[in-house]
Amino acid sequence: MALAPAITDIEQLKSHPALARLLEWNTLAVKAAKFDRDELTLWVEKGLIREACAILRDNPPCPFNYLCDVTAVDWFPSQPRFEVVYHLLSLPKKERVRIKARLEDASPVIESVTSVWPAANYFEREVFDLFGIRFTGHPRLERILMPDNWEGHPLRKDYPVEGYR
Repeated sequence: MALAPAITDIEQLKSHPALARLLEWNTLAVKAAKFDRDELTLWVEKGLIREACAILRDNPPCPFNYLCDVTAVDWFPSQPRFEVVYHLLSLPKKERVRIKARLEDASPVIESVTSVWPAANYFEREVFDLFGIRFTGHPRLERILMPDNWEGHPLRKDYPVEGYR
């Protein structure tokens, strides 16, 4: 069975509760959208990420009340280099949405969502440790997997394969 082509036109996706709520809140918050394989991905302005997550969590028609994961992608050498990815789940509606925020290489910094979902604490620490992305407002942003004296961030694409010597 052939897959349906992905939909990337925001106008065609406005009926989705998550996108509709974010556009109602701030039309400039959503930079792009994609609906593919029954999952919605939204690219949100990085400066609005915490507020966007809080709005989606408290959205009555479809509350995305469960944070499944926070991770990152390094697109080196492309710019913007990093994407922070939030996987959200609406338990009552059994629906998923993926929120992405793009960050420049020069200062990969984004606001923490631990005030929205306390479970983001360890996810954000892992992303900081492995990618070097800083989360402002995080209660305890420090290494979680690598030793404290480790140099660099091992999941960056420019990290030496055999480590620094």
